[in-house]
Amino acid sequence: MTATLHMMKLCVGAANPEVLERWQRDRFGGGPAEHVTRMWPKRADELLAGGSLFWVFKGTMLARQRLLALEERPGVDGITRCALILDPQVVRVSGVPRRAFQGWRYMQPADAPPDVPATRAAETALPAALARELAQMGLL
Repeated sequence: MTATLHMMKLCVGAANPEVLERWQRDRFGGGPAEHVTRMWPKRADELLAGGSLFWVFKGTMLARQRLLALEERPGVDGITRCALILDPQVVRVSGVPRRAFQGWRYMQPADAPPDVPATRAAETALPAALARELAQMGLL
């Protein structure tokens, strides 16, 4: 049996999970979303064994999407890239501060923040600066 592994990535261009969700819905029509990245994960089997892509918004990890598949995408430059095929549902998670980094990083399940309870998932996200400060204090 393959162990589960997650990945985290900065969400550039979306200020919060609601903006990401709206952009993906407009772009992919409510079906599986995809995010294309340059590098192919070496630990693909572990990622696809129930892993998620955790999104970091302006210094705070606030959401995740389950990884469904990895597919090749040829670029116009002739370089083959990796498309992360994502569940259309953006799941809110308890905020965790994260420093900026390039690309993506693997994350062990023990380090993944818990999902926000369903009763709170529909709430509008806090402003990024406030969410980051609350997460640093352990209150989010």
